[in-house]
Amino acid sequence: MSLSSHINEKANLIWAIADKLTGVYKPHEYGEVILPLTVIRRFDCILADTKETVLKKYEEVKELPMRDILLRKASGYQFYNTSKFTFEKLLDDPDNIEANFRDYLNGFSPNVSEIIEKFKFDGHITTMAQKNILYIVLKEFTTPQANLHPDHISNLEMGYIFEEIIRRFSEAHNEDAGQHYTPREVIELMVSILFYDDSSFLAGDHVAKTIYDPACGTGGMLSVAENYLHKLNTDAELLAFGQEINDQTFAICKADMLIKGNDATQIRSGNTLSDDQFADQTFDYILSNPPFGREWKNEKAAVEKEAKLGFAGRFGAGLPAVGDGQMLFLETAISKMKPTGSRVAIIHNGSPLFTGDAGSGPSEIRRYILENDLLEAIIALPNDIFYNTGIATYIWVLSNKKPSHRVGKVQLINANGLFEKRRKALGNKRNDISPEQIAEITRIYGDFAENEISKIFNNEEFGYSKITVERPQKDENGNPILKKGKPVADTSLRDTENMPLTEDIEEYFKREVLPFAPDAWIDESKTKVGYEIPFTRYFYKYEAPRSSAEIMAEIMELETELEGSLEEIFDV
Repeated sequence: MSLSSHINEKANLIWAIADKLTGVYKPHEYGEVILPLTVIRRFDCILADTKETVLKKYEEVKELPMRDILLRKASGYQFYNTSKFTFEKLLDDPDNIEANFRDYLNGFSPNVSEIIEKFKFDGHITTMAQKNILYIVLKEFTTPQANLHPDHISNLEMGYIFEEIIRRFSEAHNEDAGQHYTPREVIELMVSILFYDDSSFLAGDHVAKTIYDPACGTGGMLSVAENYLHKLNTDAELLAFGQEINDQTFAICKADMLIKGNDATQIRSGNTLSDDQFADQTFDYILSNPPFGREWKNEKAAVEKEAKLGFAGRFGAGLPAVGDGQMLFLETAISKMKPTGSRVAIIHNGSPLFTGDAGSGPSEIRRYILENDLLEAIIALPNDIFYNTGIATYIWVLSNKKPSHRVGKVQLINANGLFEKRRKALGNKRNDISPEQIAEITRIYGDFAENEISKIFNNEEFGYSKITVERPQKDENGNPILKKGKPVADTSLRDTENMPLTEDIEEYFKREVLPFAPDAWIDESKTKVGYEIPFTRYFYKYEAPRSSAEIMAEIMELETELEGSLEEIFDV
């Protein structure tokens, strides 16, 4: 059985427990019960092997100030449970199921208690107990099909299962599953680029690096990065840091980190834009899929306050329009780069490539990135690759330690055609990127050569000067009106021109403007520099429209097929 099939099977079995909630909960509410119970059951299964050892040790050390450390050691994990109950033992006393289940939950170590609290699960315990389904639901989680012991479900598989349950919950709730997690093949592509040819990882013993995700969701990006790294170097350690605003996904991410033995204290809850939990910290690697097309009105006051600090804060380069905050995450990522060198891989839609005129916030952010030579590459992903959107998406790769052959240059890779069609769509996700295609895109990036889908530009080729062209006011005789010996501008004739930054302004003006308007001049006080990356234009290929005969033949064929289908249906 393939990995994906195994994961779907397990997710199906767990989600099927929701049938027991029918009548008490509406379908869009199932996830509020199933998600926390799945996490709690995972903890329960993990701790089963050392349960008796922990209970014995608890009796010995419960009055000691260092009991937390001693109990962690007894459990073999960074968490434990001191209640006498397990999921199985709870079933021995159906009449007291609510009180005993609460006793069981209260027995968890503080770090797990925080996770359960984030799920806001307490009220559901009361509801299920009052409706007499608490015992039934817990019993379903003790069946062999719901065995979540690591011997049966690996940490990697468990991460997938969490995400699949979230996806189903989001679909039932008519929410965006994609705001919570990113398809794993996209993450694998990002990570393969992020770690490409990193000799510090490929060689050396006991190497330790840091990685940060400012919108970490369920922690999928951090987990894939860690797994990828260990394939490169089993002795290397990747310390994960992340912040997440959604309570449920934060809880899952922190639980996942705890279970894997990572430092879960570095997964923080809160709004990254208005409450940066890692202020003044920098990291070796940053990767993220921040929300795009989402307004930042609620964070506006905090963001604008920090922007006034200039480059002493995160937003010194500029602020995007309040209707779309994704470039704020881009600036956050840049601010977390180490002076000694870091790399960033971050997903955006097409908007950050070109929105905003010269002098606007988005243009100034692009200007800062390009004039400081931070942008390595932009990779266009296939459409219909994400669960919640079919629009064009791009991976931006940034570095402040570019190799010499990339200095002053940007590589654009059009990987839009590198995908495989899915047999069955998952939401808007109709396409996958295969491992072979991931390897191909990574190779193209690494080769840093021009071909049909890879183009290389100098940084300044994305820049332009926006000049203001003035024409004089004229009197009734057609003569220019002067003021202090200079012509007065006619605002009704005012125009602007965007000219390439690589061209001399005066030469451009003489060639493109003066032949058509000999009395025109440039108001140099209004000249602004802008940057945009017209990605699609660079890869545009003209395709002649199909002939009318070809289209008509296709219509006739479809009509014939439809007629045959109708005859079958109605037995004509």
